[in-house]
Amino acid sequence: MERSNGNIPNVPAYRKLRAYAFDPSLSLITETAQVNNITYKVEWEKLETNPDNLLRTVPVGEYIEIIDYDPASGCFYPPVDLEDKFVLAKDGLDPSVSDPQFHQQMVYAVLMTTIKNFEKSMGRKIQWADQDIPLATNASKFNGSKFVRRLRVYPHALRQANAYYNPLKKALLFGYFPAQPANLKLHLPGGTVFTCLSHDIIAHEVTHALLDGMHRRYIEPTHPDTRAFHEAFADIVALFQHFTFPDVLKHQIAKTRGDLAAQNLLGQLAQEFGKAMGHYGSLRDAIGHTDESTGEWVPHKPDPTEYATKMEFHARGSILVAAVFEAFLTIYKRRIRKLIRVATGGSGVLPDGDLHPDLVDMMSEIASETAQRMLKICVRSLDYCPPVDITFGDYLRAMITADVDMVADDEKNYRVAFIEAFQKRGIFPSDVKTMSVEALIYEQYPNLKLEDSNEKIFVNFLRDFKNALAYETDREEVRTITKEFITGSNVNRMGLHERINEKFIQSEAGGRFAELGGLLFPGNEAACKKNGFEYSKFSYTAKYRIDNLWLASRITPDDKIVNHVVLSITQRRGIRCSINDDGVFTLNGYFEPKGPMPADGFVFRGGCTLIFDLDTMQLKYAIKKDIDDKTRMEQQYRYQCGLLQNEDSTYFDENTLAGISGPFAFMHSFPHQH
Repeated sequence: MERSNGNIPNVPAYRKLRAYAFDPSLSLITETAQVNNITYKVEWEKLETNPDNLLRTVPVGEYIEIIDYDPASGCFYPPVDLEDKFVLAKDGLDPSVSDPQFHQQMVYAVLMTTIKNFEKSMGRKIQWADQDIPLATNASKFNGSKFVRRLRVYPHALRQANAYYNPLKKALLFGYFPAQPANLKLHLPGGTVFTCLSHDIIAHEVTHALLDGMHRRYIEPTHPDTRAFHEAFADIVALFQHFTFPDVLKHQIAKTRGDLAAQNLLGQLAQEFGKAMGHYGSLRDAIGHTDESTGEWVPHKPDPTEYATKMEFHARGSILVAAVFEAFLTIYKRRIRKLIRVATGGSGVLPDGDLHPDLVDMMSEIASETAQRMLKICVRSLDYCPPVDITFGDYLRAMITADVDMVADDEKNYRVAFIEAFQKRGIFPSDVKTMSVEALIYEQYPNLKLEDSNEKIFVNFLRDFKNALAYETDREEVRTITKEFITGSNVNRMGLHERINEKFIQSEAGGRFAELGGLLFPGNEAACKKNGFEYSKFSYTAKYRIDNLWLASRITPDDKIVNHVVLSITQRRGIRCSINDDGVFTLNGYFEPKGPMPADGFVFRGGCTLIFDLDTMQLKYAIKKDIDDKTRMEQQYRYQCGLLQNEDSTYFDENTLAGISGPFAFMHSFPHQH
């Protein structure tokens, strides 16, 4: 397929690059060798060739730059030139474990595939998290931030069994290591394993970077679900991308005779890595596990007690992954019943032997379509999450609400499948009375008229913001325009931050706005008393930050265009508290969070995600974490102290801190963000 690209005629729509669907180990097994070597179709972009001889970065595109320096060997590996005519003619280099240039090609193909899947779901171009600028006089403090156009990627950065996203350097670092299998049949002992050749590890790590660009506070370990959510979400993206490989999908459906709840590659993550580290199977499996005493694979059974007891973030994250994958399987099984009835003359019982190829094709189409919708729901839901302190229950509500906005009539019962799978695992939102679809949808505000009184500031702002970004495609320019709309700098208009200051913080209207967003705008003493707030002479209680401002344009399955503006606001307070010998929590007061940290203090954050409908110019959802929530204060303090909560708590465990600050995880690790 060819297309015109500006003044350059006949620019290809895609760049085809050969790589592994999973990892090199499956190309050494007769049964899977043919389907593991696939061709990725990556959206075409002009790649720069070696723009910086010092760093020797190739390829360099719009979103990433690959720097193949190996610190352990002290050398740069020759860069691959994906613009070379012979490389283009062959659909990239041949898959090779020993060729660093192919490693670069593999990383590029998977990274760009994942990025584009995000953009299709979000309805906008992705942005990496800004780079903090350290103060010259104090490296631990920061003076603003700068735009990060490209994520730096190091395919051979570590000589260790690790790979991770570094949020401070805005970089992905992949390691390599000698295998130590538990069984000689599983892997060559001492053979080198490259994490940059695993689709699952690459997709997993870049998802951490993408999530950090949207919700930078999710890295903060405020309770077990935050780090676990990062892990689970990255696994979910990697898993559902398996279903975009047609040959792999057909092979696995034929092998399982359509039963994707049986052991299969599609539900497994990092097969080679897991076996090389001494496991008998993949590193993680969404639907089962290998019993290391017998070597047999056994399916998972939902256990509602696990969410209350599993605190290590990888193990806890696997609960969320299992819930989402079970919802997918439920929909898939229901949708293929009709095919099976037709194929079996109404009996519903498949005969022995191989499935008919046409039946395999139709089942594969249903599985692929279902997985793609699941992936879009999971990614799109990030816009419907609170900006801090996320829980699995929050994410369930976000998925239900996001899907309602896109699909009014849920004929295939995706939403019910999600609820059922979460309920089986004891995952319940804290602020709902029933686990019904209507109860889980976030509250809407159809009667809140933004044109009334002080809230009129939003109407013109939203309209201007939409017009300014409607046709802008450059990511840096999008960031510049967005920051100008927030701060008001370099434009002949009042910025959103200043509008909120003027219209809400110093007026009685602040109470209404603060209540919607779970914020604390004390204003003057009379306004505080009227709105039920405790008056404080400290101005820091009113300080807040606009974390994100996004324009999202999405097309629903019935071809309707949904235009939203997503606004995230956060506040922080210094909390002083204590727990006595009897385990009783006491709130002792507040302190300036930028000042010295008292022995009994910690920084507590609240905030909200406001979603505006540009068609009606109305606030649609206000998804909040209240800055004045005493229950959350207590929960977070107990968690950070490593103390047990009451018996029915699902938040805390005495080993929690060890799980967060202990040794690096196998799959990846990343330092805490300032």
